[in-house]
Formats: sequence, structure tokens, C-alpha cells
Amino acid sequence: MMQYSEACDRNKTPILNILADAFANRSAVLEIGAGTGQHAVFLAERLGHLRWQPTDRALALNALSERVRQEGPENCDAPVALDADGRPWPAAIVDRRFDAVFTANTLHIMSWTGVRKLFDGAGDALAVGGKLCVYGPFRYNDSFTTPSNERFDKALRARDPLSGIRDFEAVNELARHQGLELRADLPMPANNQMLIWHRAVRGASEPNQN
Repeated sequence: MMQYSEACDRNKTPILNILADAFANRSAVLEIGAGTGQHAVFLAERLGHLRWQPTDRALALNALSERVRQEGPENCDAPVALDADGRPWPAAIVDRRFDAVFTANTLHIMSWTGVRKLFDGAGDALAVGGKLCVYGPFRYNDSFTTPSNERFDKALRARDPLSGIRDFEAVNELARHQGLELRADLPMPANNQMLIWHRAVRGASEPNQN
């Protein structure tokens, strides 16, 4: 049985409106943490110039694969198992050298160590000239953007103390050490942001984070 996310249905069109421009000159997209697959099939169908590669952890792969099988367009590849906070990433992913990477609502459900490893892996997989787009909520200057995001963060940490809404400045530092330059920080519905980085060079050494 396919899984369904109401949030994915709500945010898919605003995300499409951003990615249609950000990925206009891209050819191959790696989606990290594709979840229910709703974004993958919707975005791939409407961005037909892209080859879309959805991924998720092995335990989520059956439901994701079923949606792609039933609803996915021709340019949406069969999902691949990827533990984003594992290292190293599979050679089948890294060796493809994607020119775009997309992930939505993943950073706040991972540990900070997991976030670091996700950026390491994205840095390995992303070709020079590629773009990384991350959708989700963030804090700025140690502050939440809205009271509802603060409540959401408390609920996340109550469920898993290692999770929580991430600080934009810390995430941007991870990106910088992968040779990524911030090109846009766009407000999105439901108090989320779309962060867009461009890779000009290969990454530097990983920064130290607490």
C-alpha cells in the first residue's frame, strides 16, 4: 500500500515553481529522502528534461518503489536505497556525478551528525556547476522565525533529542566546505525556506561542529 503525506500535496506546487527555474539547465537530479515519492513523481512529470533519481533508506524503499512503479513518468528512475547519514555513499550514486541534488524536510528529522554526513555525501555526488536545493524550516541568528516553528522544534526534540530545526548559519557552513556558494534563501509556505547553493569548486575539509 502506498503511503501518503498531506504536507507533500500542499507544498509540491510551490516547490515546483522554484525548481523549474533552479533546475532549468540541469539534466540529472538526486533526491535524498524521497519518502512517499509524491514529490518525485510530481516533479519529474513536470520537469521532463530531468532524469530524476529518488532515494531513501532501505526500510522505506518498498512503498516508495510502488508509487514510482504505479505513477512515475519515464524520466523517474527506480528508487535506490540510500542511508543519507551513512558513509561512504554507494558508488552507484557518487559515480553518477549529478548536476542537481534536492532534499525536502529531512534535516530536522536527522541528528546533527547525520546532517553533516548528508552534506558530505551530497558534496561527493554533486558535479562542479551543479546545484543543491534544500527545503524545510530553519533558525536564523539562534532564533526561530515563528512561534509555530519553535513549537515544532520542541515536539521534534521530545520525540528524538538529536533531531530539531537546524541553524541556517551552521548548515551554510557545511555547504561552504563542500565548495558550495549560497545563491538564494527563499521564503516558502508554512514557515519553510528553500536554500539553493551552487557548486563552483570541489569541497574543502570538513569543518568542526559541536
